[in-house]
Amino acid sequence: MESEFIYHVTTAKEWEEAQIKKSYLPKDYAKDGFIHCSIERQIEGVLERFYQGQTGLVKLKIEKAKVQRPVLFELAEDLNELFPHIYGPLNLDSVVSVIPI
Repeated sequence: MESEFIYHVTTAKEWEEAQIKKSYLPKDYAKDGFIHCSIERQIEGVLERFYQGQTGLVKLKIEKAKVQRPVLFELAEDLNELFPHIYGPLNLDSVVSVIPI
């Protein structure tokens, strides 16, 4: 069964800035065109591939049904796996918890 939650890794600093702006867009959004997310079992691999050695990270637990922008599961061809992508700014009320990594 598909989970009602998706996850996004960011820095505590970027998340604090989102609180001030009242919405969240990662710094790579302009380049990528969407917010990269994962399902829970994908998080470990994402951390290994993209966040090796980084500190000050948080994992956002996002309730998919509350996201006000399209959430599409798309193929990461290099991994042959589907990942959720959010097309637009993330509304903060969809984040049910912020977990330090």
